Amino acid sequence: MFKGTILHRVVRVVAIVALLCAAARAANAQAKPAAAIELTDAAGHVVRLAKPARRVISLIPSATETLIALGATPQIVGRTRYDVAPEVAKLPSVGGGLDPSVETIVSLHPDLVIAWESDKRQQIRQQLIAAGIAVFVLRTQDTTDIFRGMANLGRLTGRDSAARAVATSVRGELEVVRRRVAGLSTPTVFYVVYSDPPMTAGPATFIGQLLDLAGGRSIFADLRQNWPTVAMEEIVRRDPDVVIVPVGEFKTNTIDRFRGLAGWRELRAVREGRVVTVPADLSSRPGPGIGEAARVLSAAIHHDFSARAKP
Repeated sequence: MFKGTILHRVVRVVAIVALLCAAARAANAQAKPAAAIELTDAAGHVVRLAKPARRVISLIPSATETLIALGATPQIVGRTRYDVAPEVAKLPSVGGGLDPSVETIVSLHPDLVIAWESDKRQQIRQQLIAAGIAVFVLRTQDTTDIFRGMANLGRLTGRDSAARAVATSVRGELEVVRRRVAGLSTPTVFYVVYSDPPMTAGPATFIGQLLDLAGGRSIFADLRQNWPTVAMEEIVRRDPDVVIVPVGEFKTNTIDRFRGLAGWRELRAVREGRVVTVPADLSSRPGPGIGEAARVLSAAIHHDFSARAKP
């Protein structure tokens, strides 16, 4: 009787184990392997990954910031000298974005490198491809490119849902700024990309689009070039209400400096103290910070200058 009971229990255990094994085999048979990724980049190259990238190097600081926003910081294994985010400060530098050290990149064993579409020579891409490293080229000219880049980086790193969430959040920030300036006057603006010779942002760039959204109007909104160099005489003739200067790389871009420069000191905005600085690392980077950039630009454009003392 006792032996029969033990035998019965053993049989039951064996049967249960057999059922569990069968269920596991069935689940494994139904489980899908990590889906391969195939995307066409901004240069028209088809990039294929067997699975989401786990070791990534971005040569574009704004793309690095996007990866961080997506929660992909653990997947970033290198940075450029222009990356300022504290999350990647301790990572090894590969040099510049357009002139990185290929040897350093290869030594970090990335399975994906994000590169500039504006690098027309594509020599770095060719060298990395020859080393067996996938390269995805991003375009970063306008806001459409920014949101497309978010989606593509999410897809490449297995963070699609995070990419959608970040994009939704940024669009919400932009909409807040849009509503805030609705009905306000529209000051004319000159955005200084470079001061000598004068260069500005064209209307089809993300900066030009953010200026419009923030309630300003570029004095060169009629130009078709993305980053036109313009004559000082024409800036004086068009006489902007506000001059916006990104400060970061060019730390000497202050109102006192512009007051001392020929041509610039003739501008009404300079004479009346309407030269406004904004952080270059924010306003000049086409990434997840464009919502905050729009807010900062809006504050610069619509600041109440009437209460300020005139020189």
